Amino acid sequence: MKHRKTIDRTPDGHYVIIDGRRWRATNPNLTEEDRTRLVAELMRARGDVGRALRARDTTAERAARDRVHAAKVALGERGPKWWEGEGTPPQPPG
Repeated sequence: MKHRKTIDRTPDGHYVIIDGRRWRATNPNLTEEDRTRLVAELMRARGDVGRALRARDTTAERAARDRVHAAKVALGERGPKWWEGEGTPPQPPG
């Protein structure tokens, strides 16, 4: 049986707390369409990281990790804090 994670939000909504660890929340100002597209890209990139690791392909791994980072920045989970300044980080290509 899979362990169900407990997910809470900080009172300001800037972070989620999952099993006691604090992570930056996704930017709530993103449209649902953009959020869905970016999460799909993030999951594809994470899968590509795993495939590159299994193949021991360091070039493909670096490219996939760069895509993971770009998607997380676009989601607001890395890079400029979405609650400061303009609020919507730049979108990755794709």
